[in-house]
Amino acid sequence: MKNIKTIGILGGGQLARMMVLETKRLGFDFLVLDPTPACPAAQVGAKQIIGSFKDPEKIALLAEKVDVITFDIEHVNTQKLNELEQQGVVIRPSPKILDIIQDKLKQKMLLKEAGIPIPRFLNQEDLTQAAKLLGYPFVQKLRHGGYDGQGVLVIKSEEDLKDAFKENFYVEEAIAIEKEIAVLVARSPQGEIKVYPVVEMLFDVRANICDEVLCPARIDESLAAKAQEIAFQVIEALGEGAVGIFAVEMFLSKEGDILVNEIAPRPHNSGHFTLDGCITSQFEQHIRAIAGLPLGATDLLIPTMMINLLGEGQGTPVIEGFEEALSLEGVHIHLYGKKEVRPFRKMGHVNIVDRNIDQVVKKAMKVKEILHVKGE
Repeated sequence: MKNIKTIGILGGGQLARMMVLETKRLGFDFLVLDPTPACPAAQVGAKQIIGSFKDPEKIALLAEKVDVITFDIEHVNTQKLNELEQQGVVIRPSPKILDIIQDKLKQKMLLKEAGIPIPRFLNQEDLTQAAKLLGYPFVQKLRHGGYDGQGVLVIKSEEDLKDAFKENFYVEEAIAIEKEIAVLVARSPQGEIKVYPVVEMLFDVRANICDEVLCPARIDESLAAKAQEIAFQVIEALGEGAVGIFAVEMFLSKEGDILVNEIAPRPHNSGHFTLDGCITSQFEQHIRAIAGLPLGATDLLIPTMMINLLGEGQGTPVIEGFEEALSLEGVHIHLYGKKEVRPFRKMGHVNIVDRNIDQVVKKAMKVKEILHVKGE
C-alpha cells in the first residue's frame, strides 16, 4: 500500500482542525483548501491553499501536493474529484460515496434497496398529494445542500404548504420520536470495521441544530446493539469506497423502532465526545482509516456529555465564564479559533466526563449556564 505522509483536506474548519491536532503526533503533514485565510486548521499547523473547496483548479493543485484527499465537509466538487480518482488520485471516502450522500433522496433510495430500516419517503412534487399519502404532519427535505438543520421543514397543516420548498426536495413521514441517536462507524481500505458506542442527541429547537450529545445513550442494551448492527449494515451498503469515519444518525421511535435518518461521511458533531471519552477519538480514527493504518479501539472510557458552544450575537468573540467552567472537575473546553461570532455558529464545544452519568448531565447543565461565546 502507498505510504501516506501528507494528507489533503477539503475544508479547513473545526473538523479539519481537530484532525490535525489529534494526528500531528503520528507524523502526518496536512494541507487544507479553504476560502478563509488563517482558517481553524491552519492555526494549528496545517498548510493552506486559500480558495473554494469547489474550485476545480485549486482541487487539482491540492491533489498534486498530497498523498490522499479527505474532507471536513461533504458539499464539495465531486465532478472534479471523480475525474482525479479516475486518474489515480487517492480520495477517501470515494467521491462516488459523496455523490450519494450529497443527494438525500439517493441516500434514502440506497438504504431502502439495502433493506435498512428508514422512514417512509416519497419523491413527490405535489405536496397536496403527499399530504394525502403520508398525512399531516410530514417532513419536507431539500435533496441538496442541507446542513446543521437547514433544509428541513415540518409541514403540520395545509396552511404550511404556502411556505414549503418549491423545488429540489422529497418528503417523508414524520416519526413520533422517543430519542435521536447516532453511531460512529469506521472502515479501513482493507475492510476492517470498528463501531463506537451509541450516543443520544438533543437539539436546540430554535435552530434545529445538535446541541448536546450523551454517551452512553440512555437506552436498553438490546436497542443499543441493534443500532450498532444497523450502522454496520449501512457502511456495508455503501460499499468498498466507504473508507474513513461515518456518522449514522437514527430515530428511536416511541414504538421502539430504529430508523436511519442520515449519514455523514466524515467526523461529525455527534462524535466530539470521543476526544475525551474514548480510547481512540473519531478524528484519529478517520486519519488512521484513510491512511490505511490499523483502526484503534472504540471503547468508552468514561461517561461523557458534549455540549456545543453556539455563537450568541455577532462580532468579535468574547468568552464569558471560561475560568468558572474550567474550575469544574471533568470539564474539557475545545475552542475552534473562529474570528467572528454569528448566531448559532459553532464556536467550540465542551466535553464533560464523570464516572456517574447523572453527575455528567448535572455538570453539563451548569456549564451551559455559565459558559458563553458572544459577539461584540
